[in-house]
Amino acid sequence: MGSTDSKLNFRKAVIQLTTKTQPVEATDDAFWDQFWADTTTTVQDVFALVPAAEIRAVREESPSNLATLCYKAVEKLVQGAESGCPTEREKQVVLNCTRILSRILPYIFEDQDWRGFFWSTVPGAGRAGTDEMDDDDGARPLAESLLLAIADLLFCPDFTVHSHRRGPDSVEDMQSIDSCEYIWEAGVGFAQSPPLNYIHDLNRTELLRLLLTCFSEAMYLPPSSDNVLNPWVTFFCSTENRHALPLFTSLLNVVCAYDPVGYGIPYNHLLFSDYREQLVEQAVQILIVTLEHEGGLAHRSASPSSMEEQESTGPDNLFVNYLSRIHREEDYDFVLKGLARLLTNPLTQTYLPNSTKKIQFHQELLVLFWKLCDFNKKFLFFVLKSSDVLDILVPILFYLNDARADQSRVGLMHIGVFILLLLSGERNFGVRLNKPYSVHVPMDIPVFTGTHADLLIVVFHKIITSGHQRLQPLFDCLLTIVVNVSPYLKSLSMVAANKLLHLLEAFSTNWFLFSAMQNHHLVFFLLEAFNNIIQYQFDGNCNLVYAIIRKRNVFHQLANLPSDPGSIQKALQRKRKSPDVISRTSSQETVSMEGSHPAVPAEPGTLKTSLVAMPGIDKLTEKSQVSEDGTMVSVPKTDGSHTLHSDQSAIAGTSDTESNSGRDNEVSVCVCVHMICLYVSIMYALKQIYFFLLYQDVFYTEAEMERRRLSSASSTSYWAPTPEWVLSWKCKLPLQTIMRLLQVLVPQVEKICIDKGLTDESEILKFLQHGTLVGLLPVPHPILIRKYQANAGTAMWFRTYMWGVVYLRNVDPPIWYDTDVRLFEIQRM
Repeated sequence: MGSTDSKLNFRKAVIQLTTKTQPVEATDDAFWDQFWADTTTTVQDVFALVPAAEIRAVREESPSNLATLCYKAVEKLVQGAESGCPTEREKQVVLNCTRILSRILPYIFEDQDWRGFFWSTVPGAGRAGTDEMDDDDGARPLAESLLLAIADLLFCPDFTVHSHRRGPDSVEDMQSIDSCEYIWEAGVGFAQSPPLNYIHDLNRTELLRLLLTCFSEAMYLPPSSDNVLNPWVTFFCSTENRHALPLFTSLLNVVCAYDPVGYGIPYNHLLFSDYREQLVEQAVQILIVTLEHEGGLAHRSASPSSMEEQESTGPDNLFVNYLSRIHREEDYDFVLKGLARLLTNPLTQTYLPNSTKKIQFHQELLVLFWKLCDFNKKFLFFVLKSSDVLDILVPILFYLNDARADQSRVGLMHIGVFILLLLSGERNFGVRLNKPYSVHVPMDIPVFTGTHADLLIVVFHKIITSGHQRLQPLFDCLLTIVVNVSPYLKSLSMVAANKLLHLLEAFSTNWFLFSAMQNHHLVFFLLEAFNNIIQYQFDGNCNLVYAIIRKRNVFHQLANLPSDPGSIQKALQRKRKSPDVISRTSSQETVSMEGSHPAVPAEPGTLKTSLVAMPGIDKLTEKSQVSEDGTMVSVPKTDGSHTLHSDQSAIAGTSDTESNSGRDNEVSVCVCVHMICLYVSIMYALKQIYFFLLYQDVFYTEAEMERRRLSSASSTSYWAPTPEWVLSWKCKLPLQTIMRLLQVLVPQVEKICIDKGLTDESEILKFLQHGTLVGLLPVPHPILIRKYQANAGTAMWFRTYMWGVVYLRNVDPPIWYDTDVRLFEIQRM
């Protein structure tokens, strides 16, 4: 039958279904077979020939016919799984049923009254091991039958896997098949790499698409901080699914073994279809959706030493269980190298434009990497054990820098920052950042010579000073990362040092400090970072010390911050309109890396999904103190409205502002100031910061938060700074170490400038490089690390973000487009 005839017959069947007002009997095979028996429609055909309006019409006007269609389609899949699809016709029936169910399921989920339909029992669908097919007590819910059939079909010889038959007459029994022998790709727990078969890849992709559609019921429930289980995922990842282990392994290996470049032949992706890429995309989406732990986070505290050790323990979700028990170093190496290769792929530069395939599923890969680190702490420690972690860091910084101006990619910005926050809680991450940065990934940032730490700081500065306004709730996270790594940074470049001082200068202006309740936290973070470097890495950081000396006025102004009502009001009235573009006074500032492109806003019409608000940094992290032997000791949480930095004042001592505030007699340091980058204020970018978004405990969509912001702005009860409020945190500013440094070094630098007539900054740097503050600084404070701490708020954010990515990435066919999704809002830029 021709393709056109198939489509006509299929469309005719759909029309008959939508126009029949009387129920069609399930035994009327002649009618139901029209949908799958004699057609060769593609999944795109099915989506085009079954319009949304008609599915909804059948759902409302002929519900029994829709129920029968679903039941009959599942029945065909079950029959195919039992028989093993020995004929081409049976394979085609399975594929057609798969496509029809992928089309219909979202419309089942969007209607609350229909949501339980697949979990109702159907007479005659018996549970495994029961022969009484007509005994309703042994009947399986339709959802279970569907999920088990999909799992069986994913390991069906000659359909989705290679056959192991001994001869032409031998038959493989689907019920006794050991699917562990049919894992799709070599890698974790499996050594053989089966030959590529594009038909198998296509069939797997179709089945995984249906599986993802089954799991997507979560999209049709409103966001909630309660840990609501997804019944589809719970059942599929339970011991009821005998293929759980080989399927998990297959999905992970297919993703991590994938090489989009192949043999590196230019433009090969334009000459040949890459069916493996479609499979990899579906596989990584299935992984991130199923790897959602159902009950608490207690299992993560333990690091399993072997798969066997926890044979009978661990999470009920077998995918999470298996992931948490991967333990061989060669498996870790395979996974890490695979993810790094794929994350780095879009950064690849070639002499021939567009000659190399660029993958688009980096957001899913970042979520997968996050879940690997979160569920398997030994994997996290392996990642940080060597410089391989930098192969993950560089692409993340690339994505952050590239997406900073695009509001449709704010979720990507968050996941990248959260990963870096997680990594920064470990000492090894800070140590690894000292490796020189020599690769030339084209980024729209100033050219510099230095380490990966410099790269991180320069990118963070770019995000803060030229990102869009909705990134402002991330500033706390960005500076927390800088604080966490600061005790280990051996030598910051002049570019990075100036960037940090520029941020302090911007954040410590009076009007900014007084314009929002949490703004002073940013100053505390930066001061803490400077203190860590001065106390623990003074010897190699002459560039930072020099920058601090040059900008010493900033510290003295902080020490003498006015707190009287008149000064507060005067500062707030000083807000004025700023230019649209941050001007650069140094040519060095305008020189970006060769081959880079400026970050651009989203194209008009770009779709994006909303996100729930993130918890504040105090809820995202827990404080740990590094003891002398290097172990972490948890710092107990304290109550009160100013607890974020109360521990710092105890550690650093009260700032000796009175004794040092008059030290600066404004004598020039004799260095040609014009040789250093002079930074223009970035106040305009920060003027509209609403950090209250960061501290919401309740979860709202972005549209709701905007409404709340407008209503709160018009409300009479608004927050206003008071002298008492300013004094409550001003006295805790950890300025003592920096003031002591300035007290000792400024006179020395001034003296050698005058004595030697120095006008070259390199001579000053040489002097600072060989200087010492041993015995002159206060007693070093303990290192304080803020480690990421999972909670209900972050779990909800990840669920919303993850499903938003899945929604937007599945556009061919558009599985969920124009359905009544409730987990997030779909917004057009």
